[in-house]
Amino acid sequence: MATVGEWIEGARPRTLPAALSPVLAGSAVAWFEGGFRPGHALLAFVVALALQIGVNFANDYSDGIRGTDEDRVGPMRLVGSGAARPAQVKAAAFACFGLAAVAGLVLVLLTGHWWLVGVGLACIIAAWYYTGGEHPYGYAGLGEVFVFIFFGLVAVCGTTYVQLDRVPWWALAAAVAIGAIACQILVANNLRDIVGDSQVGKRTLATRLGDAGTRRFFALLTVVVVVCVVVMAALTSWWVLLGLVTLVLLLPATRTVLGGATGRPLIAVLKQTGLAELLCAVGLFVGCLLA
Repeated sequence: MATVGEWIEGARPRTLPAALSPVLAGSAVAWFEGGFRPGHALLAFVVALALQIGVNFANDYSDGIRGTDEDRVGPMRLVGSGAARPAQVKAAAFACFGLAAVAGLVLVLLTGHWWLVGVGLACIIAAWYYTGGEHPYGYAGLGEVFVFIFFGLVAVCGTTYVQLDRVPWWALAAAVAIGAIACQILVANNLRDIVGDSQVGKRTLATRLGDAGTRRFFALLTVVVVVCVVVMAALTSWWVLLGLVTLVLLLPATRTVLGGATGRPLIAVLKQTGLAELLCAVGLFVGCLLA
């Protein structure tokens, strides 16, 4: 039987980069504008990390009780493998959402922007209903939309906003870049599971686009990332081109996907893409520091 430790090890490559990357990118914008607040950034990271872990637990629970993880190729799942009872995993998910809510409320108190409570509530609802509820939107091919909006646009712009009390319009370039790579992680994940998902009726974007279409979409997102970094650099400082260091990992991942890799080789793509997201954010942050 798989262990909880193995589940954590499997989730880590996509959890930490996905949580830290948007905070670094949003903080880069705040630094460039002269309003970086480390305490606010740290709280934003706690919110992002708690939501990320909560989403992982929620997906584990919802997919597990539906039986869609029985023939999983990738990292183990707690419910699907029998390593934990469904009720335990569900409780862990809501505990993480609770932690995110507490950290978010502290940010609201510090900034005085009470409307952010609504944004936080929307994030938690979207996290649960990705695979939860009677009609999960992740089963309708909308998972990438959720990831792009909440772990790209909302996370990056939100991090900037709680520090600056505003969001410069050019920050959208950073948000789109991070959101695009976050999408690629999910695209690679769904590409790996495309056969199994099709058999159990899980209609992800990959099952809708088909194998070839999903691979082209992954490559298109790589182009989007490059364009966004260049646009951000043109509007701020050419030092921001350091964000293109992401291509050190993103290009090999794209080649693997376009090369027709299936099954376990795509697990390496997941890790590469997760670290590529972090590299992009670090590059943007260092570029803004140097600028």
